[in-house]
Amino acid sequence: MRRLAGCRSGRLVMLTGIYRPAQRVAVDATLAPLVFGPRDPAARRDARGWWLAFRTPEGDATLRLTESAHGIAGSAWGPGAGAALDAMPRLLGADDDPTGFDPSRHPVIRDLHHRMPGLRLARTGRLLPHLVPTIMGQKVTSVEAMRAWRVLVHRHGTPAPGPAPEGMRIPPDAATWRRVPSWEWHRAGVTPQRADTLMRVMAVGDTLERSAALPAAAAVRRMRTVTGIGVWTAHETVQRSHGDPDSVSIGDLHLAKQVGMALAGQRVDDDGMLELLEPWRGHRHRVVRYLEVSGVGYERRAPRMAIPAHRTR
Repeated sequence: MRRLAGCRSGRLVMLTGIYRPAQRVAVDATLAPLVFGPRDPAARRDARGWWLAFRTPEGDATLRLTESAHGIAGSAWGPGAGAALDAMPRLLGADDDPTGFDPSRHPVIRDLHHRMPGLRLARTGRLLPHLVPTIMGQKVTSVEAMRAWRVLVHRHGTPAPGPAPEGMRIPPDAATWRRVPSWEWHRAGVTPQRADTLMRVMAVGDTLERSAALPAAAAVRRMRTVTGIGVWTAHETVQRSHGDPDSVSIGDLHLAKQVGMALAGQRVDDDGMLELLEPWRGHRHRVVRYLEVSGVGYERRAPRMAIPAHRTR
């Protein structure tokens, strides 16, 4: 799958590979959850394809993915280029197992499954790059959280290797996050409560990162031992790090409404959402992804309401 493509300078080495999935993959819908806002420094989509900048055990890497007549082509740069190419299949849903998923249990889901046969659940195998922006999104609007992530990754991340779009960065590792001074958190709009949670996370960052190799349920339990990480935060994280098909974002202001409108024609609370999703236990997040991608049941989003400080997301 991998081959050396050559370089001009002797320093900028590009590796390329082709992933030929056994089944169709809707690349945009599959990778979309990995992007934290339209100006995410670590992931974006442009006319040349998808760009992902991340750290691997071999070093930093930039990975570009494009669809071709022969499959999905990957080009990678940086010391972690080989590991980035090896990660291509799981990023595109190769580990996603739909066994036991029955879309015929509801006509809406049956129709969406028929219309979107290539929707897969991506698995990155990395936990902190998803946990950090999710914590930044606690109790604030998405716009505020995306700005904080963008500002801090630009400031403390490292430039993405190769010809990545301008401004792309590798997110900081735990040691770098620990060195961010308090005034920079404040300037980026991260409240002291969220900054304190992030510092507690970084104190055990290496241990949490190893949770990416555990089953999703075990990773959730480990994350929730950190004060400030609740159900919503932990499940939002494993949806991306593990590609977990069953994690439900309980506590989200909008999700229960969307699920209720799509499946029952009325708004419901979290308990009502879980009841509606129960027939697909084991694949509840998969059902949610079909609804999110299609927009079925979508209501106009309002700013996220403030949540009392004693509640943990």
